[in-house]
Amino acid sequence: MTSATPHDMSYADYLDLETLLSAQHPLAQPPQHDELLFIIQHQTSELWFKLVLHELRSARDLIGADELPAALKRLARVKHVQATLTGQWSVLATLTPSEYAKFRDFLATSSGFQSVQYRAVEFLLGNKNPDMVRVFDSEPQWRDLLTEMLHEPSLYDVFLQLLARRGFSLPAEVTDRDWTQPYVASDAVLQVAREVYSDPETHWDIYETCEELVDLEDNFQQWRFRHLKTVERIIGSARGTGGSSGVPFLRRALELTFFPELYAVRGDIANGVSHR
Repeated sequence: MTSATPHDMSYADYLDLETLLSAQHPLAQPPQHDELLFIIQHQTSELWFKLVLHELRSARDLIGADELPAALKRLARVKHVQATLTGQWSVLATLTPSEYAKFRDFLATSSGFQSVQYRAVEFLLGNKNPDMVRVFDSEPQWRDLLTEMLHEPSLYDVFLQLLARRGFSLPAEVTDRDWTQPYVASDAVLQVAREVYSDPETHWDIYETCEELVDLEDNFQQWRFRHLKTVERIIGSARGTGGSSGVPFLRRALELTFFPELYAVRGDIANGVSHR
């Protein structure tokens, strides 16, 4: 970072562009034109993930402080970032299999599977997996970040605690559980969702928050799907770098859900199931 004072700071100084624009280091020999696209695609995604983590952690803290309007503002920003992240796949999709093959071997064992910020976002949204922490054993700073996120409540956990404070009937095993474990759908939470969705006007801020969470998950699934289709378009059924199974691994991720009761309640409404 430059040492410019606020009085003589330029645009490049403020953004530390010298560092940012010198952070791309293509490795292919001989040099390959399309490798820069691949690097920038993933670097910009990591920057957006950094912002998503910043906003989601703030939203979680605000929900914990019963400040729902401010939390919803954070989530609205996250949704716009998600749209940008999903749109970026169309840029990478311009990379053909023949172009990628010219530099793929130079990625060695590196893989998007190793993105600690992506894993942190998943942890924050509730898809906890202690085994993922061990992926970063050789990188203590990333392992420590993910360990911290593993032991913290997810966005949904904090929202459920807010519901309990509002007087909704939720058992302790939902509101005070082992945060390191994946969230498991609860009939009690589904019953609360039925109550909220059966009378939105009475529970408007809760109802709105539920819908914002559904938006987050829907956007995340769209990102996962575009990731899957882009990878399939470029490498087909080949294994991914870093040892992942590639497309099959990405396809399985589409089955994961963060907020199961907020989807289950839709079926109940369609089937006329009462909250009583």
